[in-house]
Amino acid sequence: MNLLLISLIAIFSSLEIGNVSGSNSMSPSKITFYAKVNTDKSGNVSFIATSSNAITYHFEYGNGVSATVSSGSVTYKYPATGNYTVNVIAKNSTGQTVSKSIRIKVTVLQKLIWSDEFNTPGAPDSTKWGYDLGNGCPNICGWGNNELQYYTNRPENVIVSGGTLKIIAKAENYSGKDYTSARILSKDKFSFKYGKVEVRAKIPGGIGTWPAIWTLGSNINTAGWPACGEMDIMEHRGSELNKIFGTLHYPGFSGSNADGNTKLIPNATTEFHIYSMEWTATGIKIFADRQLIHSIVNSSNVPFNQNFFFILNMAMGGGFAGPVDPAFTSATMEIDYIRVYQ
Repeated sequence: MNLLLISLIAIFSSLEIGNVSGSNSMSPSKITFYAKVNTDKSGNVSFIATSSNAITYHFEYGNGVSATVSSGSVTYKYPATGNYTVNVIAKNSTGQTVSKSIRIKVTVLQKLIWSDEFNTPGAPDSTKWGYDLGNGCPNICGWGNNELQYYTNRPENVIVSGGTLKIIAKAENYSGKDYTSARILSKDKFSFKYGKVEVRAKIPGGIGTWPAIWTLGSNINTAGWPACGEMDIMEHRGSELNKIFGTLHYPGFSGSNADGNTKLIPNATTEFHIYSMEWTATGIKIFADRQLIHSIVNSSNVPFNQNFFFILNMAMGGGFAGPVDPAFTSATMEIDYIRVYQ
């Protein structure tokens, strides 16, 4: 018995000595953390964090993106201008942590990658725009919304003149419909993934009108809608003058259950205003005159991480715009420019 007791004491003593040995088992000490923002407006920021006994550093960049590194030194390129709260968590080998946060201001100079200034009179630039024609039949009669117009490519319905694109809806009998209008799109001509969109436009009133500036996922032919995703930068219905809709459609949130909000913009139907969208891998924000209408967090759970193309149109009636005023004769949406920055 004495020999066994002595042996057990020796074993437990050796285990205790092993648990406390090695500096990595100690708690991480007070952390130092600083950032260097590049002055070239590239969005690059260098972070350095130090803490004794830490073996990993987890950086949270303040925009939903994070990274874990072992050295405590990392560089991250911010995709957009903003004020960010950056947090770093230092961890030792046993999981103990210490953290610190700092605030930084980042300015990102974006470059114009595509635009149409609508300065050349005549039909829209054929290298940038195509047309959806007809009433959507036989596949999506009424364009999926019970709309009442027939889309044409006639100059009576779509033309560039006086430095603006004009999409004109008319009350007239045409191919069995009571209204005509136009819908142009950049599909198969231009698409993009992430960036800032800016459109200067004046939209019409008139009960039953439905002007829109929007985008669809370029994979719509294979994925279908709403799986392809839809980002509506501006929609307006003539029955609610000056109420601007900013909306996103995707599985679970589409049609009348879409993910969106509104902003009242005085004189939207009589003056030009700027409608814009900021789209990154981490978020989507829709603005009118730089006032936020709606925003969502972007992630792998939504279909907004692929290329999208533009659509500019004016519908008549349908589920969104409602009945058309019997006295309606015509209405025009004017677009001064559309620009994409990255």
